[in-house]
Amino acid sequence: MRIRALLSFLLLAGLTAPVLAQSANLVIDGIPEVPARVVERLAPYQNARAAKFLDWNPNGPGLIMATRFAETAQVHAVAHPGGDRRQLTFFKEPVRGGAYYPGKDRQGFLFSMDTGGAEFFQIYFYDQRTGGSTLLTDGRSRNTDPRWSHDGKSIAFSSNQRNGKDTDIRVMRLGVPGRSEVPGSSDVAVEGNGSYDILDWSPDNRQILVRKYVSANESHLYRCELATKKLVPLNDLPGKTIAYGAAQWSRDGKHIFYVSDEAGEFQNLRKMDLATGKTRLLTQGPQWDVSELDQSRDGKHLAYVANEDGISKLYVIDLKTGKPVSLPALPIGELSDLRFNPAGTELGFSLNTPKTSGDVFSIHLAKKAVTRWTSSEVGGLNTDDFVVPTLIHYPTFDSDKGKPRQIPAFVYKPQKAQGKMPVIISIHGGPEGQSVPVFSPMYQYYLKELGIAILEPNVRGSTGYGKTYLALDNGFQREDSVKDIGALLDWIATQPDLDASRVGVMGGSYGGYMTLATMCHYNSRIRAGMDMVGISNFVTFLEKTQDYRRDLRRVEYGDERDAQMRAFQLRISPTTNAHKITKPLFVGQGLNDPRVPVGEAEQIVKTVRSNGGKVWYLMAKDEGHGFAKKSNKDYYGRALSYFWEQHLLTPDASPAAPAVHK
Repeated sequence: MRIRALLSFLLLAGLTAPVLAQSANLVIDGIPEVPARVVERLAPYQNARAAKFLDWNPNGPGLIMATRFAETAQVHAVAHPGGDRRQLTFFKEPVRGGAYYPGKDRQGFLFSMDTGGAEFFQIYFYDQRTGGSTLLTDGRSRNTDPRWSHDGKSIAFSSNQRNGKDTDIRVMRLGVPGRSEVPGSSDVAVEGNGSYDILDWSPDNRQILVRKYVSANESHLYRCELATKKLVPLNDLPGKTIAYGAAQWSRDGKHIFYVSDEAGEFQNLRKMDLATGKTRLLTQGPQWDVSELDQSRDGKHLAYVANEDGISKLYVIDLKTGKPVSLPALPIGELSDLRFNPAGTELGFSLNTPKTSGDVFSIHLAKKAVTRWTSSEVGGLNTDDFVVPTLIHYPTFDSDKGKPRQIPAFVYKPQKAQGKMPVIISIHGGPEGQSVPVFSPMYQYYLKELGIAILEPNVRGSTGYGKTYLALDNGFQREDSVKDIGALLDWIATQPDLDASRVGVMGGSYGGYMTLATMCHYNSRIRAGMDMVGISNFVTFLEKTQDYRRDLRRVEYGDERDAQMRAFQLRISPTTNAHKITKPLFVGQGLNDPRVPVGEAEQIVKTVRSNGGKVWYLMAKDEGHGFAKKSNKDYYGRALSYFWEQHLLTPDASPAAPAVHK
């Protein structure tokens, strides 16, 4: 596959005018030499790092978290707040997750890792006594989200090992502590068509909570009796389409805490009595989506995060009284990775704000005190100067309840601007994603060093605004989300401090499609665009994305095997309309991308160039759906910064012809 893709790329280069250069793992085509001044000015911003909370150590002080000191993120241990970060894993590839063995007779944690961004994740056990890691899965299939049983004797995880297409739940018993961590094999606990994921184990380790995921708007909740492999539906409400989020067993085994949108637009937190099947609402405050939850081991407290118009809000419930626990204030940003410590006294989490790189924090419930465990480096920059966005809502082309529909967007503006500011519209992927205010060194570079404003719209189809809004772009409504960008261009034109004649658009994955579609629909109003791992043709994308993803994507984008839908998908695809793109385009792609295959990038590059368009193309041979390795990200960031300089800061859209960079 890699050889075919590379040969295809070389053939593509031979058919076009730009000269191709190759540097280590990057194939660089038609990109000019990046000036030393850009590299130097950008360097501090590219040397910021972040930390992500993973788990509390059950056998000693401290916790484990993920951060990057070299090329990729690895697992580190921190013994106390502000303590040294002691690296535990040392791999070329990024390490995902980290879940400690829950008992005391074995010391170590589970983690997962893939190769080259291909996303065929394998599960490993890291033994803290020896410092060695053992592969637990087959080395070939895709295996995700391992969860320990409460007694630590087994793990359950999602896997497509059976046929490469359907995702089952498998259960694996580990070896005897002190002898071997290598199990004989794993057994299928839940088998069926589609995609299943494990949510939790019952307190007696005899059952698991399972979700069957159909789409962002539909999923199904079950409990599985492991001895019989019987699936028992939970909260089965005939005639209702429900989407479920997180779920956990109560510590006494009598109830289920779960998140669903069964009662309205948003995914609320509810409690189910397993004996009667009755449920009641637990969500406190305004009705918004609940994104995460965790329960203390002693069963006294339940914590959850609500996504309130793109802002994370933390709540804790006293399960004995049912009343909310008062908490200290937290900065505006994104809060994730909730986990109580073994004693149930502290709640750990990751917090990412526009002025704070992602770091590990905890709240002591009794003391009402926030503790910062890590202080990640930010390249020596003064983050006090970093811009915090403003949330706006702008009108779009259609109506909602008799009034113009409002599209939420986060607006970042330079603090010191001279005259009207150029603008970059940054569109999230998904499409069931959401832009939220987080730490972005590249955004802050554009704002402070280049004087470019950033707009992050959450167009229809975004999560966080209710299930009706989420479904507004499905199937034949696909281009309505593109019209939301057209409405944003209209809004920009009304702003006295924004320059509507200097607008760029960028996005990754589905956001890459949105970038290309925007350039097709609004070519005369766009200066330039950046497409990272984006869909360029819905039919070829659906035919060539990995088997385990195809049916899930058909629910969102439509089934290309249906003649009417296929004709529609071809009609709206950027490759069909690429003749309308006359403005400069930057395309980035990972060779091993399992989601949006490299052919999607190759064909849009070829098509735009065949129409006389200018394209900068960057392909990483050791990456997948985006760039994860620092050296690749650094070059990409430099080239993209120079791209915006060339096309947004100049008085016209005719920069010098590109050269070759090695």
